[in-house]
Amino acid sequence: MKGTNALGEAAVQAGCRCYFGYPITPQNELTEYMAKRMAEVGGV
Repeated sequence: MKGTNALGEAAVQAGCRCYFGYPITPQNELTEYMAKRMAEVGGV
């Protein structure tokens, strides 16, 4: 697991259900990961 995915997963596990971000390099990986996970956990 990459560090950006670990950061996103930690947020989800801590109860995060909303993620707002601007898709810009180098944050694209986190944005894509959070979009996937938010859909899985019923978040936005």
